[in-house]
Amino acid sequence: MINNHEIDYRIFGEEMQYVEVELDPGETAVAEPGAFMMMDDGIQMQTIFGDGSQQQSGGLLGKLFSAGKRLLVGENLFMTAFTNIGQGKRHVSFASPYPGKIIPLDLLRLGGRIICQKDAFLCAAKGVSIGIEFQRKLGTGLFGGEGFIMERLDGDGMAFMHAGGHVVEKELMPGELIKIDTGCIVAFTANVEYDIQFVGGIKNTLFGGEGVFFATLRGPGKVWIQSLPISRLAGRILQYGTYNRKEEGSILGGLGNLLDGD
Repeated sequence: MINNHEIDYRIFGEEMQYVEVELDPGETAVAEPGAFMMMDDGIQMQTIFGDGSQQQSGGLLGKLFSAGKRLLVGENLFMTAFTNIGQGKRHVSFASPYPGKIIPLDLLRLGGRIICQKDAFLCAAKGVSIGIEFQRKLGTGLFGGEGFIMERLDGDGMAFMHAGGHVVEKELMPGELIKIDTGCIVAFTANVEYDIQFVGGIKNTLFGGEGVFFATLRGPGKVWIQSLPISRLAGRILQYGTYNRKEEGSILGGLGNLLDGD
């Protein structure tokens, strides 16, 4: 039995993408606050507590508990629902918040569950449950960084994630293992085993320029990988933004300005 609203969609753009969702009369899409871009007349926008899925129908206490877990990772208690209250088809669009790609996920064909980075979710058909996935392994819990607490998407409808830079989709065979920077993970199917591994070696730790830990993902299952995590992009912008000299060039600072004739 299909519980989620069945929505059609189109993705526009290259580096800065947005997704246009087509809603039949009575259909609803839900999105994180701030994802909305534009919509047709005849669509009603409403702030809802939680994600509006059937999994949160267990009374006020159940909704508070589910929403409270989202607060632990800095997510919003509320979401926005967009419902077509007109007679014909209507469209609503949601934009990616930074350069990258939007990834459409048909949860019905992906085993009904996706584990993703906590800031990757963009929007979904109403009925998709957006919850929190706590990693249970000790290594993951202590050293996982970005990967310790992740989001979990459950349901059988369409959901959309966004990722930074270029996105690679890999199909892992049973037992196949890849090692990856924790920030570069966008999402993986529920049957993929996830853990954290110590890089090792004093030279790697002190001089390698990478993190001390990386993630291991073992198949079978699908994995989505991004080339430019937003944390890495923000760190580089902050690094350049703290320079005293605004233009790029000489490493000599003020002396370099004199030599350059500035």
